[in-house]
Amino acid sequence: MFQNLSDKLDKAFHVLKGHGKITEVNVAETLKEVRKALINADVNFKIAKDFTKRVKDKAIGQDVLTTLNPSQLLVKIVKDELTELMGGETVGVNLAGSPTVILMSGLQGSGKTTFSGKLANFLKTKKSKEVLLVGCDVYRPAAINQLRVVGEQIGVEVYAEEGNQNPVEISLNAIKHAKAKGKNTVIIDTAGRLAVDTEMMTEISNIHKAVNPQETLFVVDSMTGQDAVNTAKAFNDLLNFDGVILTKLDGDTRGGAALSIKTVVDKPIKFIGTGEKMEAIDVFHPDRMADRILGMGDVVSLVERAQEQYDEEEARKIQKKIAKNQFGFDDFLGQIQQIKKMGNVKDLMGMIPGAGKAMKDVDIDDDAFKGIEAIIHSMTPGERTEPKTINASRKKRIAKGSGTSIQEVNQLMKQFNQMSKMMKMMQGGGGRKMMQMMKGMQ
Repeated sequence: MFQNLSDKLDKAFHVLKGHGKITEVNVAETLKEVRKALINADVNFKIAKDFTKRVKDKAIGQDVLTTLNPSQLLVKIVKDELTELMGGETVGVNLAGSPTVILMSGLQGSGKTTFSGKLANFLKTKKSKEVLLVGCDVYRPAAINQLRVVGEQIGVEVYAEEGNQNPVEISLNAIKHAKAKGKNTVIIDTAGRLAVDTEMMTEISNIHKAVNPQETLFVVDSMTGQDAVNTAKAFNDLLNFDGVILTKLDGDTRGGAALSIKTVVDKPIKFIGTGEKMEAIDVFHPDRMADRILGMGDVVSLVERAQEQYDEEEARKIQKKIAKNQFGFDDFLGQIQQIKKMGNVKDLMGMIPGAGKAMKDVDIDDDAFKGIEAIIHSMTPGERTEPKTINASRKKRIAKGSGTSIQEVNQLMKQFNQMSKMMKMMQGGGGRKMMQMMKGMQ
């Protein structure tokens, strides 16, 4: 996410390294590189120019604190301006109304139908809402079928009317159905086109007027850069939508849409999509995104994701097993499943300060744990419970059953033993002893 932009900004700030203070000459040289980095990320030229002017005006004449060097001070100013550029503050979704009606708009291929499902899952699991998904793409039967598959996957009812070609009528009937079934949230997935056209805009405008939604959201593919921003403006001029959803931020996005869209349409980015799974949805926090763009990580979001998957009862059981030396591979497998639920592994690494830069050339995909899982699944229930029973002949059988090598099995066994010892040390007062040992090694 934004890796190319992050690298270019990092190089820009190196211009100031070694300077004792900020001057008009050295800050101009740095900001020239910053402007180039933004334009390369597909940010509109005028927006990039205005951005660097604001940074320069704030930087010139500022006294550098003794705790900061000029480069650090400029990074702070750029971070504050990036935060403002992307909206300044977090804006939630409006859930007023009985039921709340959320209208999804956007071009075909932007990820609108998939994100409708993600949003439904988010509202169901995080906000305890009873959600109804509505299929109003009457032109593509595959779109309604896709919505049904998504609905089944997340346990949310999907309303559609076979043969009805009137999306306004379908929408109004769906709202009646929601009231009758006690659903308090209705998400309407509308038809998209490959480009903005009169027919499409008239249709979604008619739906908007008929249902009077509490939230109208524009879904945009973040990989399309300035095209996405121009499309957003066309939709906003017609619908005056309430917020933007950026999808595919886990891909090789340059970041132009995220950095430009608020300035152009003056509407907040409310959610971002960070992967293909139904859980891959995040509330958009401009300050946290600015941190990530500048390579500072996003520890707060990482902790929040971990807390969402944290099961206190399960944690107590694990602690008891560790204390009794009963922590086995089934427990290890459970921990892996929790990590996987947190999201894309490379995305998680990017939330750790410094790790994103270190891991930029490392290829990590969602199957990063596949080999480990295969090895564990090739063990017998007894071997998972009592790892010490796994001898050479058993390792050979496990390697063959999992399609891995004996070396890989040995490596996993070694890592498992090291982790078990560390977890044992962290029990009781062991954590303090461990910290003392680490200090002694410094």
